[in-house]
Formats: sequence, structure tokens, C-alpha cells
Amino acid sequence: MIDKLNIVKQRFDEVSDLIIQPDVISDQKRYVKLTKEYSDLKDLVAKRDLYVELTSNIEEAEEIIADGSDPEMVEMAKMQLDEAKEGIPKLEEEIRLMLIPKDPEDAKDVVMEIRAGTGGDEASIFAGDLFRMYTKYCESRGWKTNVIDLSEGTSGGYKEIQFEVSGADVYGTLKFEAGVHRVQRVPQTETQGRVHTSAATVMVLPEAEDFDVQIDPKDVRIDFFCSSGPGGQSVNTTYSAVRLTHIPTGLVAQCQDQKSQHKNKDKAFRVLRSRLYDLELAKKQEEDAAKRNSQVSSGDRSAKIRTYNYAQGRVTDHRIGLTLYDLQNIINGDIKKIVEELRAVENTEKLKEASETF
Repeated sequence: MIDKLNIVKQRFDEVSDLIIQPDVISDQKRYVKLTKEYSDLKDLVAKRDLYVELTSNIEEAEEIIADGSDPEMVEMAKMQLDEAKEGIPKLEEEIRLMLIPKDPEDAKDVVMEIRAGTGGDEASIFAGDLFRMYTKYCESRGWKTNVIDLSEGTSGGYKEIQFEVSGADVYGTLKFEAGVHRVQRVPQTETQGRVHTSAATVMVLPEAEDFDVQIDPKDVRIDFFCSSGPGGQSVNTTYSAVRLTHIPTGLVAQCQDQKSQHKNKDKAFRVLRSRLYDLELAKKQEEDAAKRNSQVSSGDRSAKIRTYNYAQGRVTDHRIGLTLYDLQNIINGDIKKIVEELRAVENTEKLKEASETF
């Protein structure tokens, strides 16, 4: 392991030198990539220094014990040896996890999209519940959310809502939420007290930078229309809403959140870039999932991933067989336990793949 860590230290020194070079600073794409690599390597190098210190302590303690000339020093050396040997296994496990190649997408911000599925009005209400769950979770993480576009349900909630989430390692955390979410409960609209099953689909798109996806303006049809819903006096009177259609793929992105046509256009282009980027990413994830037989990163985005059963107060994630009887807290944004379990499974799968290199 020390050989691999020394290679990491060598790369860290190289990157440290590169990020202060004028030609690198002037190249935005390269500079952003290198500063991110610097940040990731910095933590690993700190663990490497601690590992070197502990292994050095072991060697030093063993020499003193072998010499045996000073009983007091031998006693101290034995304590040092026990302490170092106790700390190394845990540290090695942490280092193994950190040495797993990071998905470059994980650090990206995201565009999330929640759509009501089967279940009529109840599905729209459930989509609204999911939106509230995610905004509360994002708030607890210190992430910012910003609505891009929405279509309200006739009895509450949303037929569809799109919103941006920005912060640290957003995609790496929220990517597990993509898929079909199912709710089992007595709807507000049900008079007979019967339990209904409804569904909503969640999409999580890594937000693409300008240099990730190049869009030819000739390939995009731009339509302007009047906004609908909340927004003040200008709603339905000015053509501020923007719809973009990417002709080669048929992908559509629109925004009517802002009163400014220019701001709506910028937001819509961000969504379109993310959709195009996600198309390519979906192909890669499908290939990776087939290769790995992954439970949590499958390319099938139409798969049912989670059930929220109100009668039993139960939430079940079907990918990993996790069941928690804590529905009220979860639907109020406390999805930390679920996210941690999914990440742990993904890391275990990656560790199995990388085990032969350690």
C-alpha cells in the first residue's frame, strides 16, 4: 500500500505546482479539474502521512523491545506498538476507500425532475411530497435549491417540477434517488378509506458545464410563450417563458420561473445541456452496471426503487432490501440513513473491483 501512497504523494506535488502556473490558471477547464484533484489528493496525502508515522512507530517500538536494555523504554515501546497496531487496520480501510477512483460526475450540481406517474391526483400530491422531502434534505446539507419550471396538480402537488440543487458533492449523493418512487396510502380524495398505490418518477441530471457539452445554435429551436401560474402581473401578458427543442435528439427544455426572458433562456439552456450530457452518461452507466451487476447504479432508470407505505409507517428501498419504520421523518427530509446505506453498497462493489490493486 505504501508504494501506491507514494505515487499519490508524487502526483499531489505535481498538481500543487501546476495550479500556480499562469498557463494553467488561464485555461478554465484544466484549472477547475486540477483544483478539484488537488482537493481530493490533499485528504489522501494527510492519511498517507499518518500511515507513514504509524508504520514508523511500529518499527521504532520493535527495535526498542528487541534491544531490551532499558525496561522503562521497553514498556513505553510496547504501549506505542499496541496503539499503532490498533490504528493501522482502520486507517488502511479508510485509505482503501479513498483510493477508489472517484466518479468525476459526483462533484457536480444537479437538475432534479419529479413527475407524477400512475395514480391521478394522488400521484401529483405525492410528487409534491417528494419535492418537499428533497428540499428539506438539501436545506439540512446547506445546499441551495432553485425551481426552474413546474406544472401544478389539480388537487395539490405537481404534475411535474424541475429544480436545481447546488452545493458540495450533490450528484454523488442524490444520484441514488433516480427511479420510480411508489406510495401506498389512503388518498386525501378517497372517501371509502381504501389504500391506493401511486407513483412518481425522479430524474437526477448532473449539471453540465459549457465545456462538457457544446450545443450548435443551429440545432436548437427557440419558442417564447406566456408564463402560467404564480409570478405577478406579468404572467400571461409577456412572452417571458422559453422552450428549447434540440432538433437532432428531440429533447425539450423550458423555463418560466423568471420574469426576464433572458434569464429563462439561460436556465433552459442549462437544463438542455444537462439532458444531453445525461444521455451520454446513461449509456456509460448502463455499460458499467452490466459489467458490475450493480445494485444501486443500474442503467435502468424506469425501475421501481422505493416504496413509502403510510399504513405501516414503512419505507423500503428495493435495491438493497433496506426497510426503515421511520416514514414521517424520512418524508420530512431525513433520508441520510438511506443515502449512507446506498453509498456503502456502492463503495463495497467498487472495493471488490479494485481489491486486486491493493
